[in-house]
Amino acid sequence: MEHIVNQIILTGNLAGAPRYSHENHGRRFYAFPLEVERLSGTTDTLPVLAPLELLEQTPAAGGDTLCVTGQIRSYNNREPEGRRLVISVLAETMTLCSAAPHNRAELLGTICRAPVYRRTPLGREICDVMLAVPRQYQRTDYIPCILWGRTAQCAAGLPVGAQIALAGRLQSRGYVKVLPEGAEERTAYELSAMELEILEENF
Repeated sequence: MEHIVNQIILTGNLAGAPRYSHENHGRRFYAFPLEVERLSGTTDTLPVLAPLELLEQTPAAGGDTLCVTGQIRSYNNREPEGRRLVISVLAETMTLCSAAPHNRAELLGTICRAPVYRRTPLGREICDVMLAVPRQYQRTDYIPCILWGRTAQCAAGLPVGAQIALAGRLQSRGYVKVLPEGAEERTAYELSAMELEILEENF
């Protein structure tokens, strides 16, 4: 696996009109959902952020197929009930296309929490890893990752501080958050990793 710090390539269908998100250093950013079908037929609906100039270069309507390259980004959204990690794809290039669905992400970072290993009721092995991925200007993105089978076994024994490279797909997963005012349906985003390479271990 070549060592790419943070890259994602998506091909999917525009599932909603872009809406204004925020402005940063004079650039206006808009958010839109991109639907990417898996081989199993399940669809991941992924949040994409794109600068206005990129949207103007790529006029697209609902249902159009887009090829997007960029990076996975995170930030802490401070809410009254506590912090919430928000994951999105920051688009760097975007074109209209007619290609088949595609979802490939590669990350290089440091394990920043102790991995959590478990088994599903059907006995499938899973390991949750929080990966700290560096970016420019001494910033860091914190990306939840999930590993399966043998890669889950390998990750489970790694210490905080180990540097690893992962490759897989960015997926969406629904869950229910119990709040004081009642239950709320939410969506979590995580890298489902199929490939793991251990680069450095700090024991």
